[in-house]
Amino acid sequence: MNRLKGSCLCGGVEFDVNDKFEQFHLCHCDQCKKVSGSAHVANLFIRPIHFQWIKGQSLVKQFDLPGRAISNGFCGACGSAMPYLSSTKHWVIIPAGSLDSSPSLAPQDHIFTAEQASWYHQVSQLKQFEGFPE
Repeated sequence: MNRLKGSCLCGGVEFDVNDKFEQFHLCHCDQCKKVSGSAHVANLFIRPIHFQWIKGQSLVKQFDLPGRAISNGFCGACGSAMPYLSSTKHWVIIPAGSLDSSPSLAPQDHIFTAEQASWYHQVSQLKQFEGFPE
């Protein structure tokens, strides 16, 4: 079974996970935009049995939005998005950007598109650069 590693920006938190993700959503809801500071989050869903902390679990903080089934896991040292256990305890939600390599599951959909940022519609038509533009 293929194992993937993940970490935060400062390296204080590390985890590994079986590449057995069941869901991969790009979520555009207002809460996910606030959590990410971007147009959407890219979250993978996996059963807890396939997830393991390697180091730094005590650095991981979680904010649960009152009245909603949304949370935010992050490294308390550098602020990087980190995995967290869902409120139902059925899923570990893993921010795709926290993985050190690519999962085999590709994004399946865009969700909460009614709340999508108005400027997001044009992004597929923008110029692309491998680094900073000159």
